[in-house]
Amino acid sequence: MNMELGIAVQAAVEGGAAIMEIYSQEDLGVEYKDDHSPLTLADKKCNDVINSYLVKTSHPIISEENRQLEFEERKDWDTCWIVDPLDGTKEFVKRNGEFTVNIALVKNGKPLLGVIYVPDTKELYVADVAQKKAGKFILNGHEVNVEDLDIDTNLIGPNKANPELVRVVGSRSHMSEATEDFVGSLKGIYEKVDIVSKGSSLKFFLVAEGKADFYPRFAPTMEWDTAAGQAICEAVGLQVISKETD
Repeated sequence: MNMELGIAVQAAVEGGAAIMEIYSQEDLGVEYKDDHSPLTLADKKCNDVINSYLVKTSHPIISEENRQLEFEERKDWDTCWIVDPLDGTKEFVKRNGEFTVNIALVKNGKPLLGVIYVPDTKELYVADVAQKKAGKFILNGHEVNVEDLDIDTNLIGPNKANPELVRVVGSRSHMSEATEDFVGSLKGIYEKVDIVSKGSSLKFFLVAEGKADFYPRFAPTMEWDTAAGQAICEAVGLQVISKETD
């Protein structure tokens, strides 16, 4: 595992530990942003932990919870970190466990590395796109020794196409009419269409590890929502594309 991926893993896992400290409290410290989306104390604490690791690298950081620099300053960056310290804040507030920590290293708009950590279940997904490898690990606690993580012995991968059954993963919080229309279009192609409901970035790795076949997303999204998931999917040979370019 290269140095940058190792740093991202440490940041994600320790950030997840900070999230779970807040998760165990009665008061989650919920505020609401201008777009009415929730923000909790866990978002902030995890973001601080992640920044403390990534700032040691030579790459700038774009995080959902950082103050964003003006585009004129950012437009010439060829490489940067893309971070969502708590993806699935609505799921966090509902206390259903379906939230993640997302970290990706992106160059010229393409993900190089990706890490997704599920603090509630201690599942860790790690991807190196150049090496075409993605692995899944189950940690014993919210700490990790990067040297002990061997992606080659923990590889994940998608299923082969099955003309009889297709599984579509959808959001618990964003299922829309457009998504339902997309599912309807598949019913004319496959004999059976199953729906798998999950929150946050869990939807990406369900496809990456063969537990689902499609993840359609028609609601608004941002790079910090998708970059780490795209890295994991591309590392196992899948594509994350715009429907308009399909």
